[in-house]
Amino acid sequence: MAKSLSFRTACAAAGFSLAMLGSASAAEQIMFVSQGGAYQKAQTIAILDPSAKKLGITINQDSVPDAWPIMRSQVASGKPTWDVVDVATNFCLRGGEQGIVEKLDFSKIPNAAAMPAEYRSDWSVAYEFYSSVLGYNLKKFPDAASAPKTWADFWDVKKFPGRRSLRNHPLATLEAALMADGVAPDKLYPLDVERAFKKLEEIKPNITVWWTSGAQSAQLLNDGEVDMVMAWNGRISALAKEGAKVTYTYNQGILQSTSLCVLKGAPNLPTAIKFLNEAVDPVHQANLPLHIDYGPANPKAYDTKVISEARVKELPSAPENAKVQALMSYAWWTSPAGEAAEKRWLQFMQK
Repeated sequence: MAKSLSFRTACAAAGFSLAMLGSASAAEQIMFVSQGGAYQKAQTIAILDPSAKKLGITINQDSVPDAWPIMRSQVASGKPTWDVVDVATNFCLRGGEQGIVEKLDFSKIPNAAAMPAEYRSDWSVAYEFYSSVLGYNLKKFPDAASAPKTWADFWDVKKFPGRRSLRNHPLATLEAALMADGVAPDKLYPLDVERAFKKLEEIKPNITVWWTSGAQSAQLLNDGEVDMVMAWNGRISALAKEGAKVTYTYNQGILQSTSLCVLKGAPNLPTAIKFLNEAVDPVHQANLPLHIDYGPANPKAYDTKVISEARVKELPSAPENAKVQALMSYAWWTSPAGEAAEKRWLQFMQK
């Protein structure tokens, strides 16, 4: 989702202000950092603008393709300029462990406190959900009854012949391998790493491309270079909306999140905490999927009736879709075992 172009530049080009409300001299303001592109534009409309108006604050924005090294360097400098960062959940957890993000007091963040415990940590609050799903080409598999529906199907090259692609990254890929080997979605953690890599060795000769970006995964499917792929749901749904003969299933998807965290020593800490609470307000959260194919992190968003029933069925975090997926454990991935699995992945790919 990240873009190399600064969101400040993008905002100027699009003709809308970086300050969500009021002037730069407003008494309360924060610097919010996200990943740019259509995603940041959608959250500006759905969450940032309404939050700024309701709280009477100014929300300045920036975007970076990779926030983690800058988070570390800003805190190390002793003079951070960022307040709230929207980043992959595992970086929030690592930031907490390394003293890079603030420990949160959920008595001051009631909207977050009411969310499921697995959607938050001492240092983070889930902000939006997306899924790693099994997608396939409808030209290759036009009949839903005979199309791949599980990771076991993806691994079955005889029953489901065709070219395949997986992500060149262990997160979600190891989970898919274990589900292909018969592990139930709700019994994945702690991951059996040996078993996962053994299963990956089985499919490795049949992987045409190991993709490295969401755009690449979508392009491979769209161009017919592969017949089935693990990809992010939003990438495939975007192709389908453009008329491509592709689809996907949430069955055995891996539900993943980005989260909000606050930099240690944030210059506008009290305002940042107020914003954190507002950002996960059910109505604001319900507005997000009206503008982009990501699911709200606050389950109460589905009770607001802001999202149509038809739209609910399309979203990764909708109750009916979430219950057939595995919820990624970022706590496991940031543990020593998870870090070891990431290192082992590099060895696996080099063999």
